[in-house]
Amino acid sequence: MSERIRVLVVDDSALMRKLIPTILERDPSIEVVGTAMDGAFALKKIEELHPDVVTLDLEMPRLDGLEALRLIMRRAPMPVIVFSTHSKEGAYSTFKALALGAIDFVAKPRDAAAGHLDAIAVELIDKIKVAKRASGRKIRTEVAVEIKPQQKKPARATLPPSRIVAIGISTGGPNALQYVLSQIPADFSAAILIVQHMPEGFTEMFAKRLDECCALDVQEARSGDLLLAGRVLICPGNRHMMVRRMPRGDMAVLSDGPPVNGHRPSADVLFHSVAQEFALTSVGVLMTGMGDDGAEGLGAIKAAGGMTVAQSEETCVVSGMPRAAILKGYANKIVALESLSAFLVSHCGSDRAPDRDRSEKGDRHDKIEKNDKSDRTHVSSHRT
Repeated sequence: MSERIRVLVVDDSALMRKLIPTILERDPSIEVVGTAMDGAFALKKIEELHPDVVTLDLEMPRLDGLEALRLIMRRAPMPVIVFSTHSKEGAYSTFKALALGAIDFVAKPRDAAAGHLDAIAVELIDKIKVAKRASGRKIRTEVAVEIKPQQKKPARATLPPSRIVAIGISTGGPNALQYVLSQIPADFSAAILIVQHMPEGFTEMFAKRLDECCALDVQEARSGDLLLAGRVLICPGNRHMMVRRMPRGDMAVLSDGPPVNGHRPSADVLFHSVAQEFALTSVGVLMTGMGDDGAEGLGAIKAAGGMTVAQSEETCVVSGMPRAAILKGYANKIVALESLSAFLVSHCGSDRAPDRDRSEKGDRHDKIEKNDKSDRTHVSSHRT
């Protein structure tokens, strides 16, 4: 049997310090080596016990979780899973923690104070195992930094996009997306839709923080939001996101369909929709994350003639999602995180007339569009 994963549990609640070890030790591969009631005790326990992974509450007396995390990452970086409260304040602190270097987070159930943690037991165990596997990877200092808000963005013209970029991402996603989006210029001519595996209540804050750090217009998606050049739509937690071509413009549509691949939102749902609606002007990107959500959808985009990209395994926190697509032969390109924004800009940035490419490939929509008197563009019928 392989060596057990040594976990330190840090939480100011005596009940949580009892319940979390109980659910973790249901898995024989995990051993809880100690608990700590605040950040100061946690730092001492880390020196004494040398855990493989730390679960960290953020709201604690004396030395809170964020300050403890800063010191952990400065002294001896190790995998940290944040245990976050389900609130706007909790979401804000969680994204600060991820920017400081935490691997991932788990949202405490709203009734956690009553001792109900079974709903997140499997998720927490799985993320601890992923964190241990990722422990050998170097912390990327150019990614793990706090957001520096930009100056107020000038209003930009609402133009139809040249292409539709769909991104699927999970563990390690917040920092990776911040890194990529912050390097894309304001005049980017494609629309970007993102499925980030994240619980309900966190995606709104996530979109706001991304909007603060990049030149693009980032927002949490609502049904009916138009797909525009330079607009980034983040799928809300616990919803699926699809796209539709409509008379008044191409738009995002949300649904409450059942989970796909165990996820809602699911990257596969978005990718299949983008492939069906936009074919050759679709771009699918699978980034860091565990599992295989998005692999088959990326295959659908490739089959429709779109461009498909997988983040290189060595630059992922967890390489499961892109690796699944690579092994199936669904990725046209494998691109390192550092090069992903430049690739998207070169592929989409100046492409304002994709119809020529599409006609050369004999897209099945050509005959329909020749008879269309409504002056549609290839990607969008929305005109300003």
